[in-house]
Amino acid sequence: MEFTAAMIAGLLNGTVEGNPETKLNTVARIEEGHPGALSFLSNPKYEPYLYTTGASAVLVKKDFAPAKEVSATLIRVDDPYQALAKLLAFYEQARPAKKGIHPSAVIDERAKIGEGVFIGACTVISENAVIGDGCAIHPQVFIGENVQIGRNCTIHPGVKVYRDCIIGNDCIMHAGAVIGADGFGFAPVSDANFMKIPQIGNVIIEDNVEIGSNTCIDRATMGSTVIRRGVKLDNLIQVGHNVEIGENTVIAAQSGLAGSTRVGKNCMFGGQVGLAGHLSIADGCKIGAQSGIMSTISEENSILLGYPATDSKQFLKSVVYIRKLPELSSRVDALAKTVDSLKNR
Repeated sequence: MEFTAAMIAGLLNGTVEGNPETKLNTVARIEEGHPGALSFLSNPKYEPYLYTTGASAVLVKKDFAPAKEVSATLIRVDDPYQALAKLLAFYEQARPAKKGIHPSAVIDERAKIGEGVFIGACTVISENAVIGDGCAIHPQVFIGENVQIGRNCTIHPGVKVYRDCIIGNDCIMHAGAVIGADGFGFAPVSDANFMKIPQIGNVIIEDNVEIGSNTCIDRATMGSTVIRRGVKLDNLIQVGHNVEIGENTVIAAQSGLAGSTRVGKNCMFGGQVGLAGHLSIADGCKIGAQSGIMSTISEENSILLGYPATDSKQFLKSVVYIRKLPELSSRVDALAKTVDSLKNR
């Protein structure tokens, strides 16, 4: 598909600076721009590429003032990153949706399949499962007994949804995600043996949730593990049994949430964050990458770093001193020698 800069500006409520008839047929990162490509400038550290990019047009903020001459056509918008996301959404919607049921899919006769559903090859839909209208269930997906999936969900290849789990509307689950496997529940019965505690709960995922590849969300021991509406989970995340994650919280890859932890709404976790079990995290908290949370965070909108995590400003001050430790150690050794010399006199 081909568009002009003027057409794209119209879609984004933007303005064109340069040739409005510039032809665009793809998108590219600004450092890899080429003729016919639309790029964007959101992060100031990429500004030098604006003056050398081969892209035909670049999305920039309305108030952006270039330091040099720019050969590309500029499309000025309120937020270049959001504008790009909107364009990519248009592109995705323009792709023809897959429909129909592959002959190799295994669908129990007691399952209920909505209108306009796509079910790919070798997918299994178990008894009493409910698949809402407009869903796309890609190849080799397993949907367990009594699972309910809402409208317009996309379940990518290899996803496994265990029995009794509930998924809302407009959710996306990427390849290899596992929803509803047993929580890590074992009771010690001797010094060397553990008895498995049956996990009889389920997982509830509300509307507009996206779950990354190979992320695992464990079923509750009793009750439900709950992922509230609007949550976005990256790849390779472990969510333990009976965890609750609040609305619109985003968590980056390789993070782990131990059982029965409660995370508030609008939180942001960097990669490899670890939370101990039975904690509460207040609304709006931001936790830096590789931080370890060992106790409840009660203050809303806290910003934490480190292990164990502490206030970000305190942590950064500590880093300064840690970097000086070799120098301080040498000075202490020198002082000790001086003291010993004075004693010997």
